[in-house]
Amino acid sequence: MHPINTQSTAKHRQSLISFSLLLILSISPIKAQESVKPPFGCDPCKKSDLVELIKLDPTLKLDIRYATDNNFAGMAVYPEERAFLQRPAAEALVRAHRWLKKQGYGIIVFDAYRPWSVTKLFWDMTPPDKRAFVANPATGSVHNRGCAADVSLYKIATGRKVDMPSGFDEMTERSFVTYTGGTAEQRMHRDLLRTAMEREGNFKVYQKEWWHFNFKDYKEYPVLDIPFSSIPQTKLHKAIK
Repeated sequence: MHPINTQSTAKHRQSLISFSLLLILSISPIKAQESVKPPFGCDPCKKSDLVELIKLDPTLKLDIRYATDNNFAGMAVYPEERAFLQRPAAEALVRAHRWLKKQGYGIIVFDAYRPWSVTKLFWDMTPPDKRAFVANPATGSVHNRGCAADVSLYKIATGRKVDMPSGFDEMTERSFVTYTGGTAEQRMHRDLLRTAMEREGNFKVYQKEWWHFNFKDYKEYPVLDIPFSSIPQTKLHKAIK
């Protein structure tokens, strides 16, 4: 048997995903007001410095749904289970995670940086009455800037994900941060996550998605459409306080 070339396999998966995205976008109607290419997003912009989260703290857990078919799109749109954020956002997320560990919990990451072409795919495949749950590609999303994190909690004692009032990417009112249904424990988990993410003032929750948090300086970063494989390797040049 010949050894498997993992780099070639990853590139092959990226090519297949890129082809699938292009095929879907080519047969989807594009409205005149929508962008057919990424908007720049800022002028001037800060230099992008995307950091891989688990390289900052390997005790973060990953559940990258878009690298699987367990998501609302029903197919994998990422070639690898990886998560990146702009460095200041990444470091703030790690600090929230370390604060939570003192409470007996840790952070699970569902999604972070998302290439613009994936945002375009999501918009095109989402019914108009559900588009409050997806970003308009004409302006680009906070995910495209590497400044949004979709996260939940796990219990350190068991390593298991906790229950929340809704599932990730559920397009119902149960996902709202103001939802009063579910159990008291589910709402406690949701509110604890929000407290951890917002306590330093770096992140703010999106009101219709308990899992989605935007970094405060997101408008200063460009909208990006680069694959994970093209992101430079993380340089850990300073400790996180």
